[in-house]
Amino acid sequence: MADIFDAYALADAWDEMFERPGEVRTAYEPVLAALQPIEPGELRFRADQMARAFTDRGVTYAFAGEERPWPLDLVPRILDALEWDFVQRGVAQRVRALEAYLADAYGPCRAFEDGVVPWRLLLGSPHFHRAAHGVDPPGGVRIHVAGIDLVRDEAGDFRVLEDNVRVPSGVSYVIENRRAMTRVFPSLFDGQHVVPVDGYPARLLAALRAAAPEGTADPRVVVLTPGPSNAAYFEHALLARLMGVQLVEGHDLVCRNHRVWMRTTKGEVPVHVVYRRLDDDFLDPLHFRPDSVIGCPGIMTAALAGKVTLANAVGNGIADDKLLYTYVPDLIRYYLGEEPVLPNVESYRPDEPGQLDAVLDQLDKLVIKPVDGAGGQGIVIGPKADAKTLTKTRKAVAADPRGFIAQRPVALSTSPTLAGDRMAPRHIDLRPFAVNDGTDVWVLPGGLTRVALQEGNLIVNSSQGGGSKDTWVLAEGPADGPAALPADDAPPAVAPRQLGPDGVPTAVQEGAQQQ
Repeated sequence: MADIFDAYALADAWDEMFERPGEVRTAYEPVLAALQPIEPGELRFRADQMARAFTDRGVTYAFAGEERPWPLDLVPRILDALEWDFVQRGVAQRVRALEAYLADAYGPCRAFEDGVVPWRLLLGSPHFHRAAHGVDPPGGVRIHVAGIDLVRDEAGDFRVLEDNVRVPSGVSYVIENRRAMTRVFPSLFDGQHVVPVDGYPARLLAALRAAAPEGTADPRVVVLTPGPSNAAYFEHALLARLMGVQLVEGHDLVCRNHRVWMRTTKGEVPVHVVYRRLDDDFLDPLHFRPDSVIGCPGIMTAALAGKVTLANAVGNGIADDKLLYTYVPDLIRYYLGEEPVLPNVESYRPDEPGQLDAVLDQLDKLVIKPVDGAGGQGIVIGPKADAKTLTKTRKAVAADPRGFIAQRPVALSTSPTLAGDRMAPRHIDLRPFAVNDGTDVWVLPGGLTRVALQEGNLIVNSSQGGGSKDTWVLAEGPADGPAALPADDAPPAVAPRQLGPDGVPTAVQEGAQQQ
């Protein structure tokens, strides 16, 4: 092995690259062969090149008050064809079950009447919006885009960590990571048949056009952003450009006679589908927060009248409530008549009789999560928490059992990551992105792998100091040649400060909560 692996010691977790010390997994053999001849200094040089490329393209994030280039590690995360088939089947199944739950919760409520889930789960959710009740969206699709967070446990089995079906972010990093790797480290792709990721914008556009109100001959799609000061603006601009649609802010739209129009230099033109990237509460001041200045007054009325489609749908937050997460396996059985492909992490519900005491008694052995948390904020890892943190958490959970879930700590799988001039194991997760067009749930091959750059850390979010890896899905059969570079070479016209800090960016502008 190269010097960078000489001190590589497996952590107490499943290692993605090595089965045991010195024995590489089959999928990683070509990557290891490409890395072995490279000196540590050369790897560091390539990493610095990548950082400069991200800075030049405006792909940066803010951490500890400092603007930094998006952190991409040089060693890819690899999934073979069989592994990916399992993952995508599980993700698609989960999206279908959550779609059925949303249709039920905003419709007949059969699952509540049948006792599959308790009424308090719905009525106690801050994301339940009565304005969405009874809405029948085109194609029955409310989750046009989903991001399902997965981890691999100590046995190497994938488990679902959480669901994101409101405004899931991070797919721009998947595209940018691949673009950077093919330019800075093309030799890694030699002999590898890596499935491309640049088909995502076309898939998304097709799904959005399919979601247009019935009878629309040539749907016009727009991406609605809170504006340039939003932390995820880079992603909004990139997706709009790659789809070839307009990027608009709330003041660019006007509602009249239950229809939505976009202001242009040649007059107003109709809009049929709005891919909105701001939170429900700030979308329409006539229906939600009246102090919102980043939404469009009347847009919810137009949606209720069936004249415009909002993607993702208003009210989806009840489906990615972390308490609802604990019921999803039962929902899969109830709605789909299937066994879950992807299991959950073992979880407790403090709001159920008897479970609160059990959680409080073993707080130092569990992971405590706010049901409405995002970006890794508010998570307390009991085995690593100090006495003061545990005392504070105990009081918070006891005062609001509905506001938290507890989970068994999972030793997230590790992957070799460049730390200084050597490789060291770091914990990772995976966020596959699914696009639902009403007839099929398509899962982008790979997704966003996030890596905790600090040794032993289990929080992978960049806002907490994490980074990312290019995620490769290997197609069956040998590669025909080196991976092709993306055709679009022009950097998006956005300033460096406009990219969100991770796959679950925290908005800088109030009201633009991202998952």
